[in-house]
Amino acid sequence: MEPEEGTPLWRLQKLPTERGLQFLHKVIDGICGRTFPLHQDYQSVWDSTEWNHVLEDVTMFFKAIVGKNLPDEKISQQLNQLNSCHEEALMKCLRSRTDEIRQALLGEIVGISSAQLQDFDWQLKLALSSDKIATLQTPLLNLHLDVKENGEVKPYSVEMSKEELQNLIKSLEAASKVFVFILLYSFYSLNSCGLAIEITRMKIISAIKFRCYS
Repeated sequence: MEPEEGTPLWRLQKLPTERGLQFLHKVIDGICGRTFPLHQDYQSVWDSTEWNHVLEDVTMFFKAIVGKNLPDEKISQQLNQLNSCHEEALMKCLRSRTDEIRQALLGEIVGISSAQLQDFDWQLKLALSSDKIATLQTPLLNLHLDVKENGEVKPYSVEMSKEELQNLIKSLEAASKVFVFILLYSFYSLNSCGLAIEITRMKIISAIKFRCYS
């Protein structure tokens, strides 16, 4: 059965099955800090635009599966529209290299843990109209963050609708679950690295929920 366009990993179906395992291992090599596969080796399969998408799709798939520690049956449900050869290759890579991917994810957390939230502020405003809609009346949240990176405080600002804010909160809560798993897994070897980021995340979520929905 051909996977529908837009479903996870649907572009992978274009890759000849005999090349699948090698390609997937190269993607994992890239995740683990080595060299990602090169487009020139696969330009007969995907054009440059497709290549960027398929590389991102497969990378995010491996990170999400390992980060969430999903069981095999859950993984198979996500792969049920791929042909059996590609599904088997993906499962084989996961079984043999899960620990490597998990260590790479942990390294990413350690890498960003040097950034510290110094302060934040927010403003709630009402968008009355736009260039396309005469009457809009949509509430928008402006979130301002002061983040200290390498000794320098940098300002970041983002504007979100209520739906985007809810999606952000859901994403942060999902990331928290992944973080907790990785933190517990690595506790004895790395103590509690990244704990400051988790505390910061919880403060932001609590403050936004309290102030915007009270």
